[in-house]
Amino acid sequence: MCSAAREKSKEIGIDISFAINDKNGLPKVYRRYGEALVLSITLVPAKAYTAAITQCKTKDVARYAAEGASLMLIQTNDSKITLVAGGYPLFVDGKIAGGIGVGGGTEEQDCEIAEYVVSVFHELTCQK
Repeated sequence: MCSAAREKSKEIGIDISFAINDKNGLPKVYRRYGEALVLSITLVPAKAYTAAITQCKTKDVARYAAEGASLMLIQTNDSKITLVAGGYPLFVDGKIAGGIGVGGGTEEQDCEIAEYVVSVFHELTCQK
């Protein structure tokens, strides 16, 4: 999956950081490619953590954490949670398997790379 993230980032023309966490949000892999933003060193693992433990895209968690929403201020209860787009959950047979985080580009670029990695994950785990 690291190769897929790197491949897609090169295609887009940006340097990224990439992280994979297990279903419990524990770190498994972290890579910083090229001159990816220094901020991504902490932000990208947080994206993978948030996606794994909430079982949602971080972009969606941000929407649910808005004032008056069902998870309002969730990030104040767990400092590792981030509301920045680029975190995606990974599922196998409908069960959470982990989460990934991508950072270094715009929101759209990070999400494009993450969606590509998720599609590769589905191919590797024989899912549609």
